[in-house]
Amino acid sequence: MNDQIRKDRVTRFIETLNQARELGLTATEASDGRLTLCMPYDDRIIGNPDTGVIHGGAITTLMDTASGSVILCALEDFELCPTLDLRVDYMRPAEPKKPVYARAETYKVTRNIIFTRCEAFQEGGETIANCVGTFMRIGKEATPKHYRDLIAGGGE
Repeated sequence: MNDQIRKDRVTRFIETLNQARELGLTATEASDGRLTLCMPYDDRIIGNPDTGVIHGGAITTLMDTASGSVILCALEDFELCPTLDLRVDYMRPAEPKKPVYARAETYKVTRNIIFTRCEAFQEGGETIANCVGTFMRIGKEATPKHYRDLIAGGGE
């Protein structure tokens, strides 16, 4: 599978997630077992109106979405993999008025579990947060065929 197919697959997947659509998440890079998502700055996700700092829940959602979506870049066939555990460590607040990126990777894929790590950052800035996640593999047969076809795009 080439990188454009991975990116298209991730784009179709995140478009099915209400929270990802609301946050305006987009895939900027996708490769084998690696993915970067972008969350644009928006006044609706401000956590502190005095400073304009983004709410931590939006950062966590970005990282959870990137960590779950990077699985589509690691597996040949699409399958839903629910989050089992996600640990987020915040390093500092995001700078106001700038987009936030999440760079995720799968670092171990087993028959039952997929392990990921992710970093949230801004261009030219330090790390905002790190996370590690575990996702349960339920198999492609457990994912409804119409949903698999939607994510696969029919052209794969």
